[in-house]
Amino acid sequence: MAQNPLDIASNVGLTFDDVLLVPQASEIMPADADVSTMVTRSVGLNIPVMSSAMDTVTEARLAIAMAQAGGVGVIHRNLDPETQAKEVERVKKFESGMVVNPVTINPNGTLADALRLMDENRISGIPVVEGGNGRPNGRLVGIITNRDVRFATNPAQPVAELMTKELITVRSGVSRDEAKRLLHQHRIEKLLVVDEDGRLVGIITNRDMRFVSGFERQTTKVRDVMTSEGLVTGRVGIG
Repeated sequence: MAQNPLDIASNVGLTFDDVLLVPQASEIMPADADVSTMVTRSVGLNIPVMSSAMDTVTEARLAIAMAQAGGVGVIHRNLDPETQAKEVERVKKFESGMVVNPVTINPNGTLADALRLMDENRISGIPVVEGGNGRPNGRLVGIITNRDVRFATNPAQPVAELMTKELITVRSGVSRDEAKRLLHQHRIEKLLVVDEDGRLVGIITNRDMRFVSGFERQTTKVRDVMTSEGLVTGRVGIG
């Protein structure tokens, strides 16, 4: 009896060049093919691909793309621990549809400042924070959008006089379904995420929610063992 080509000894390692599939008809549709694999006994991937832990290869940007495709990105260790942790956080926040470190403006800023930031960053709205000199960790006091500045004519007019003060906010643990519901219910484009002290954490937008929802092959098997939905890891070593 011929040996089953799939009966390969567990101690044999193969690369792509070692395997050749003979072209022939198949009744299996591409969408039905299962190429998932296990990284550990409890952590699985939807595609058997991991990106290299090299400083020229994997940081948050590639790790996000890997998670969207169903694989995993290994963030390199040529970073200080705090920076490496932030790279991992960026991946996990992106998978939840949230923009971290958004562009912000101080309430003492002017209409001209707001228009410049919108133009430079190609965005339609800017959270207004105080106590943080325009940084994302400031206390959220409003948001200024295209609608707020549409009929404004004085470039020196303070942002505090133009911004929308009645805000719809959520905590960072909000689910995608709840975020979608609030965006639809209040007919808004941006949902502001704050911590327990009212400081801005990030923004959830309609556009980002649609973008993230478009990837159905992301690593769903890992959700039971992680606090967020994206699978990402970081390399550690000696020295």
